[in-house]
Amino acid sequence: MDINTLPLLLTVAFGLGLIAWFAGGPLLKRRRQQQLREQPFPQAWRRILRRRVPLVQRLPADLHLRLKQDIQVFLAEKPILGCGGLTVTDEMRVSIAALACLPLLGARRGYYPKLKQILLYPGAFVVDRPVNQAGGVQMEQRRALAGESWAQGQVLLSWSDVQAGAADPGDGRNVVIHEFAHQLDQAKGHANGAPQLASKRAYRLWSTVMQNEFDGLRERLARGEAGLIDAYGATDPAEFFAVSSELFFERPLDLAQQHPALYGLLSDYYRVNPLNWN
Repeated sequence: MDINTLPLLLTVAFGLGLIAWFAGGPLLKRRRQQQLREQPFPQAWRRILRRRVPLVQRLPADLHLRLKQDIQVFLAEKPILGCGGLTVTDEMRVSIAALACLPLLGARRGYYPKLKQILLYPGAFVVDRPVNQAGGVQMEQRRALAGESWAQGQVLLSWSDVQAGAADPGDGRNVVIHEFAHQLDQAKGHANGAPQLASKRAYRLWSTVMQNEFDGLRERLARGEAGLIDAYGATDPAEFFAVSSELFFERPLDLAQQHPALYGLLSDYYRVNPLNWN
């Protein structure tokens, strides 16, 4: 071999290796996920779903099967770590995975690709948050939270609140759905109430409907009127999207009747129609 050709051959080999790595990485991941979806769903997990996540029983057969497949991939890829002395059990893991995968049933957006781990606390956890005071002074304020989603790849949850939200699938309150709606919103790097959409036209429609509904909620609250959408949704557009998502999956009939434009927008986004579920 001509020694002068060696650097060229090494460069070509390196380039081919990079191409193979980039092509093979995602392909291998998809194959691994498909293998997980094809595995039998553990009988013990079926019992957990029936006992702890009654919302799952509403799903039609095809979506019920898809959810179980998604649960297997989710739990293989997303570690759930106990905090505050909590030992994580299969009951906790399966319950959280089932609710986290509900927003993925219609549109295939990947399994929250930026999410690295879930931190699970026994109950509400305390965080320090900066609060602006009069005169522009910023102070730290301690708050007890049931859940929180970070764009940096973490979701924090209170197990007691996860249980409460899962136990009553008709109260419109579900901390797991709420925080994973934030994860969808944060997929672009920050949460602003507008998750990644397919086109400029879709963004224009989203902005119009969401802004009208958000403004309507704030106006009703200013008049002291109660309504379907929780007051926490008036915090900002990101919280409005997450609160509305809870209602979409848990109280679809009420949302469709009282806020049809909002329901239609969310149905188009999630690509499911919970009105057709049992």
